Amino acid sequence: MKMLKLICLFFLAFNLPVMALIRNVPLQYSTIQSAINASLNGDTVLVQPGTYLENINYRGKKIILTSRYYQSNDYSFIQSTIIDGSNPPNPDTASCVIMHNGEDSTTVLQGFTITGGRGTKWTDEQGAGLYREGGGVLTALCNPVIQHNIITGNQAISGGVMSTGGGGMRLGNGYIRVFNNVVTNNTALYGAGIVLNHAGGEYRNNIIYKNYGSQQYGAGSGMWLNGGSLRPKAIENNTIVFNTASSGNPGVYSSGVTASFINNIVWGNSGGLNTQISAPSVIVRYCDVQGGYSGAGNINLNPQFDTSNYYIASGSPCVDRGDSSAIYNDPPDPANPTLAKWPARGTLRNDIGAYGGPRSKVIANTVVSIEGAENITSKNFHLKQNYPNPFNPVTTIEYFVPARSLVKLNIYNIVGQKLESIFNDEQSEGLHSVQWNGKNLSSGVYYYELIVINERQNYTEKRMMVLLK
Repeated sequence: MKMLKLICLFFLAFNLPVMALIRNVPLQYSTIQSAINASLNGDTVLVQPGTYLENINYRGKKIILTSRYYQSNDYSFIQSTIIDGSNPPNPDTASCVIMHNGEDSTTVLQGFTITGGRGTKWTDEQGAGLYREGGGVLTALCNPVIQHNIITGNQAISGGVMSTGGGGMRLGNGYIRVFNNVVTNNTALYGAGIVLNHAGGEYRNNIIYKNYGSQQYGAGSGMWLNGGSLRPKAIENNTIVFNTASSGNPGVYSSGVTASFINNIVWGNSGGLNTQISAPSVIVRYCDVQGGYSGAGNINLNPQFDTSNYYIASGSPCVDRGDSSAIYNDPPDPANPTLAKWPARGTLRNDIGAYGGPRSKVIANTVVSIEGAENITSKNFHLKQNYPNPFNPVTTIEYFVPARSLVKLNIYNIVGQKLESIFNDEQSEGLHSVQWNGKNLSSGVYYYELIVINERQNYTEKRMMVLLK
C-alpha cells in the first residue's frame, strides 16, 4: 500500500501544471535572450526600460515578451524600452526579432521600440532562393501576436542575395496577428514597411507611414503581399500613408493574393508609379483611397488628419464611413454609450483608419507631425530637404519663414530623442540656410524639425541620413 501511494504521488508530481514565471530583465537576467533561453512555455519575459543591443530569437518558446507597457498601458514604456539590432554577432542574422520555430498564438511581442535591424540572410521557406528579409521582425512557420510596438529605422538592403524585403517586418507561412503597431521609416528593395509572404492573419489598427525606397517585385513600400491564397487575411482599419518608392507601387502591392481589405486609409503614397493600391485579387471595401478605387463604400476624400499621430479630425470624411456592420463598430464611450470612445470619433459606426473599429485605441504617445494636415503650417512656411543627403559629415538645411518669428531647428534620432538644437532665436522673413555637422553621430537615419512661432506655432519635419566612412 505504501508503495502504491508513493507511485501515485510520483505521478501527480510530474503531471501537475508548472506555474508560469515572470522573468525580469535586467533584474534577474542581464539580456533579453538569456531570459528567453531560460523560459518555459507560458512564461512572461518582462523587460525594464532601457536600450538593449540585441538580436533576439524566440527559439520556439511560447512566451510573452513585453515591456512594462502591459502593466498600466503607459505608452511611455513603448518608447523607452528599445531593442536595437544594429550590432549583431553575425551580420547575416541581423533581424531585431526572429520567430521561426512553431511559436503559436500564445507567443506575444509587445510594447517595444524595435530599431536598427538589418535583416537575416536565409533561404526562403517556399524554396524561392536566398534573400535578406525582416529588418525589424522576421517570422516563418509560426503564428505569433505582434502588438503595441514602434518598428522604425530598420532595413533590408545589403547585396549577395536575390533581393531584400520587409524592412520593418517580414511575416511568412503562418497566421500572424498584428495589432496597434507603428511601422515607419524602414527600407527594403520590396515591401519597405511590411511583407506578407504566403502568410495569413489579422492586421488591424496599424499606422504604416513614411517607409521608403522599394523598387523591386512591384515595390509595395507600405505593404507587400504574395501567395498564400489558402490562408485568410483580414487587413482592417489601418492607416497606410506617405510611403515612397523608387519604382513600382509605393502604397499596397499584391501579387495574386486573396484578402479582405476593409476600412483602411491609403493616402499620399508617392514615387514610382504613384499608385495607392495595386491588388487585383484583393477585395477593397469602405476604404479612403486617394484617386479612388472600385469597391463598395470606398471614398476618395482627403482624410483630414489632425496635427499629430494620424488621428482624424472631427470633421474628417472618414468619421462614421466604415463598414456599418455591427462587428466593425467603434468602442462606446462609457459616459455616452451612443458615441464612440476616443480616439474614435462620431457615433459607433466604424471610422475609417487606424483609430476606428473594435480595436480602436491610442497606439503610442509619439508626437508625429503630419504631412498634409490642414493646421500644421501657415502660408509659405516651408522646410526643404537637406543637401547633400546622404551626407558625410556636413549638410545644409534651408527653410522659409513668412514673417518675423521665433525659429527653432532641432535634430532627433530615430526613436524621437532630441539630440541637438541647431538654432533657437528670432529670424526675419525670408529664406534661411544652416550648415550642420553630424561628425559626432553614428551612421543612420535622423530627423530635423522646424518650429516657427508667431501668432501660432507651426512645425514640420524631414528625414536625413548620415553615412560616415
